[in-house]
Amino acid sequence: MRKLNYQNEIEKITEFIKQQLNKAGFTKLIVGLSGGIDSSVTAALCVKSIGKENVLGVMLPYWKSHHDSLEHAKHVAEQLGIKYEIVDISPMVDAYFDNYATDADILRKGNRIARERMCVLYDLSAKYKALVAGTGNRSEIMVGYCTQYGDSACAFEPIGHLYKTEVLELAKTLNLPDSIIIKKPTADLWEDQTDEDEMGITYKELDEILYQMLDQKMEYEDLIAAFSKEKVDKVKRMIQMSEFKRNMPPTPC
Repeated sequence: MRKLNYQNEIEKITEFIKQQLNKAGFTKLIVGLSGGIDSSVTAALCVKSIGKENVLGVMLPYWKSHHDSLEHAKHVAEQLGIKYEIVDISPMVDAYFDNYATDADILRKGNRIARERMCVLYDLSAKYKALVAGTGNRSEIMVGYCTQYGDSACAFEPIGHLYKTEVLELAKTLNLPDSIIIKKPTADLWEDQTDEDEMGITYKELDEILYQMLDQKMEYEDLIAAFSKEKVDKVKRMIQMSEFKRNMPPTPC
């Protein structure tokens, strides 16, 4: 993996955040705080960039969310000294499925939850005249582990160039709570859901393959020799099948 100077990364990202706000003519940011490492790191970087008084954390629990998620999110907000709001999205989500989609499977429900969260963030964005800061990392973006127009919707991605394992190291540099650093990554879309179980690969394995494939341009045969055909093909397939999520909707020439 890359050997990054994380203090330099903090300086680079905080300057990037300022530039994005200036370009858009905004002075404030909204971050959806899930209690996970990506949103916690993003919020911490936003505070370092523009000050705690200009950052709002929003917690968006669903009744099936993990019981620790909200408490971890509050802990981060309190440590950073930012204001936060809690919006329980359960009534909005359940009203749709109870009345119009009683046959929906777990994936449809998870996507709806992710999109409902972003609907709330963008409404509050208009209310407070604040841009929505994204919380996606390079690992998730490249394999499409996100909901289109859900958690992938944002004004910009402050940590979108960092692999998940690098975000973890950045969290340590930022002195975020241990409870955030050691917990299993999850999108918290359904009970007992974890990222690695759903993807079928650990972030350590995924990041190594992505780094060698995308940054080092390692040949396919060498990738197979270094990892395995099954894992390399899996990652390649995830990248190819999620290409539409990384591009603007195509139009006829």
